[in-house]
Amino acid sequence: MPIFLFVFILMTEFEKMRNGLFYRFDDEEVLNSVRRANQLCAKLQTLTLMDEACRVVEEELIPNLPKSSCVKPPFHCDHGHGIVMGENVFVNYNATMLDGGLITIGSRTKIGPNCQLVTPNHPIDFLERRLPQEKCSPITIGEDCWLGAGVIVCPGVTIGDRSVIGAGSVVVKNIPADSLAVGNPAKVVRRLK
Repeated sequence: MPIFLFVFILMTEFEKMRNGLFYRFDDEEVLNSVRRANQLCAKLQTLTLMDEACRVVEEELIPNLPKSSCVKPPFHCDHGHGIVMGENVFVNYNATMLDGGLITIGSRTKIGPNCQLVTPNHPIDFLERRLPQEKCSPITIGEDCWLGAGVIVCPGVTIGDRSVIGAGSVVVKNIPADSLAVGNPAKVVRRLK
């Protein structure tokens, strides 16, 4: 038996999810993680940044959330512990981060209202899509970036340091550092350096 197949068989569904492999989203460990995040996100919907409890809930939802970073509720995510933020990150109202795959956000990055960072992907084949399975590809956003209102970042995308993504853009491919990208699909329209 090839070593990859052997390792694949030994992996939990949660480990498959985090490693970009097809996994069963009806697995109990995965569902428990989603339930936990859903409960914490529901608590956030009743709080404002001025409420002391807001920060407590956010830090429970997103482990290692830097004190200098700010997430404005309402906020939605699948797991929370798949989100890694640098210092001084600002996430505006109504962000959605589907973090089956890791989502990494560099320091001093600003995320506008209603942005969506989406790591899951369902199979293209409709018969395979009938099964309770998907795979997740990580999203990486560099330092000092700005995502305008309503930006959607698709699975597997990397946005380079200091880049700006125009409001309403859909990012389906990697964006190099120091770029201004706009549109659907987002295209680089200007270098910033």
